[in-house]
Amino acid sequence: MVNKELMEMMAFIVYLCLVLGIGIFFFVKGRKETGDKAYFLGGRQMNGWVAALSAGASDMSAWVLMGLPGSIYLWGMGQIWISVGLLIGTVLAWVLVAPRLRRMSILADDAITIPQFLTKRFRTEHPALQVVCSVIFCVAYCIYSASSIVACGNLFNKVFGMPGQYAMIGATIIILVYTFMGGFNAVCWTDFFQGLLMLMALMTAPVVALAVMSKPDFAPVAEVVTPDNYYNLLSSGKLDWASVKDILSGFGWGLGYFGMPHILVRYMSIKSEKEMKKSRIIGSFWTFLILGMASVVALVAHQYLGSSLSADDRSLVFITMVRSLFPPLLAGILLSAILAASMSTADSQLLASSSAFSSDFYKPVIRKNASDKEMLWVGRGVVALIAIIALFIAMSPGCAGIMALVECA
Repeated sequence: MVNKELMEMMAFIVYLCLVLGIGIFFFVKGRKETGDKAYFLGGRQMNGWVAALSAGASDMSAWVLMGLPGSIYLWGMGQIWISVGLLIGTVLAWVLVAPRLRRMSILADDAITIPQFLTKRFRTEHPALQVVCSVIFCVAYCIYSASSIVACGNLFNKVFGMPGQYAMIGATIIILVYTFMGGFNAVCWTDFFQGLLMLMALMTAPVVALAVMSKPDFAPVAEVVTPDNYYNLLSSGKLDWASVKDILSGFGWGLGYFGMPHILVRYMSIKSEKEMKKSRIIGSFWTFLILGMASVVALVAHQYLGSSLSADDRSLVFITMVRSLFPPLLAGILLSAILAASMSTADSQLLASSSAFSSDFYKPVIRKNASDKEMLWVGRGVVALIAIIALFIAMSPGCAGIMALVECA
């Protein structure tokens, strides 16, 4: 491994040590807390900043740093409607869903999962709803977590030439350790720092690239070939069915915010109405910046890199631009944002599926009189089990790409 890659690897190691440290800190801090409410919902004590960035980072996986910039880089502004749909969905969820869900979940016997909330809210005696939801959540999140693990493997393979399977195993172990140990508090605080890192990376790269491009002697990496309608928000160049279909499809992505359990539990965890109002503003603004800057990265890369990346390599837009602009250590820090995006999604999904199984299947069906301590360790065991299953899915020879896995989930 050359010196450049060693420096980048050092930055990755520092980042990984940070997230492990957070997990250990909350494990030590929460040793006296034996209840599943503390492990799965942080005791409903999340402040506005942490809850907002945790909700955002949990949703914006590696796709926002690889998939979205790659699509816009290759096909143009017609791909931006996904960002618009996600932003609208985020704002509406914070305004319409978050405050009501927090209040009603407390009134519904202090429910800590979405299936539990629905069951208690409508006073259903039979646990069928909880059981069905828990099975669906566990299956879907195994697949979704696998997509995040695949993204980690792709990152290490592209940056360091490391075999993807080794990287997937390493990433899974690290995610598992801090999620297993620290629970919801560790996951939310790591997501908070990961959200800041993602924003810093997306804001820094295009600004520096534009500064380099402003120099008189600048020349793009390759010839700039701009397809027809590249800068047109209508993908076909006119308001026809193809363009309308892309717009409607993009808006459809925002609907997920009204039903993704790993996002909804962030709303439930906020400690007060005052912090909820703060979270609403911070979360919406963070999402606007993240999606907007991801689009800017793609458009700047089109002029900076030219047509140097093929359709198969379009997801490497951010990686390629960062490595060409920054010294190795700083590049490693910025590229850690991709790892952060993947890990922040995977850890949240592991915890959401674990809470669904233990609170909505294990206790209602298997052990109705399970103690708080037993529920805590069942939850930790399920975190480990789902992480292992997701890893096997990610490493399977027929595993599809990141985007396909996300769509399946």
